[in-house]
Amino acid sequence: MTEKEQEKWLKVEISAPSELMDALGNFLTETGAQGVFQESLTPQTPGDFPEPIIEEILKAYFPQDSRTEKRLAALEKYIDSLHEIFPESEKPSFTLENISDPDWGEQWKKYFKPIRVSNNIIVKPTWERYTPSGRDIVIEIDPGMAFGTGQHPSTRMCMEAIENIIMKDRSIKEWKVLDVGCGTGILGITAAKMGAQDVICVDIDKKAVEIAAENAAINNVKSSLRILNKNVVAIDKPRNLIIANLTAKLLLTLRPNLIQLLLPEGYMIISGIIEQDIKIIEEQFIADTLTIYQVITEKEWVCCILKKKAAGA
Repeated sequence: MTEKEQEKWLKVEISAPSELMDALGNFLTETGAQGVFQESLTPQTPGDFPEPIIEEILKAYFPQDSRTEKRLAALEKYIDSLHEIFPESEKPSFTLENISDPDWGEQWKKYFKPIRVSNNIIVKPTWERYTPSGRDIVIEIDPGMAFGTGQHPSTRMCMEAIENIIMKDRSIKEWKVLDVGCGTGILGITAAKMGAQDVICVDIDKKAVEIAAENAAINNVKSSLRILNKNVVAIDKPRNLIIANLTAKLLLTLRPNLIQLLLPEGYMIISGIIEQDIKIIEEQFIADTLTIYQVITEKEWVCCILKKKAAGA
């Protein structure tokens, strides 16, 4: 039996109202899920007017390890807190299934289709065909078990922000980019495809770093990217564009490092923020040296683009 065949996974299947899906999906990802997929259940009713979708299914896969019980306890607690916040909504419920080595490639192929994420950027999986038109910039991703496919609002907003900044600010002749928690490498690859020549991608997950390197090669930008299995606190090279698609908690923890690494008149894109956390994020990030350049929102997700003042300003 090979090492891959011996891998054990816990499949968590959550039934919940559609308005709670994004919050649950984000929580599962933060808790260590290695794949989160959403399905809609449309009730079959007689007549010409089908009932609206009232319930959706979220499937998440966790590695079976010493943290399994703690993760499940945290999920139960989170569902209880969601029900307290949204008492009018049906309380989410979940089932568990122990499985051996789900076929990740096939799972992703079911849910990951080509998507236009901004005016010029198309993200497509490597196994799908897409014929670009006009000024389309096509980014090919094979996500494996890493996060970042362009399907999630936080990723899409970051890509839109990267396009806006690099296309509009012609005063910066050489873009020095840092992608923090790079996952599949999709954001660093986007920056490189937009013309950035010096891109550092960091992730503490060794598997994500391997996947990001593979995707950089697929997109022919490997020469522009340095992909490092490191914590961002170990980076000491100043950047004029920093992208951090994380969580509010992680952003606050890394704030001093990110601000220190950002060059004067440089940009910082921070995402993975839900509406209820934006106030504390703004309070902590907007200081003497940083101002808000743009805010992008989608559903309950927020992406902030910050700009550092000129030296001495």
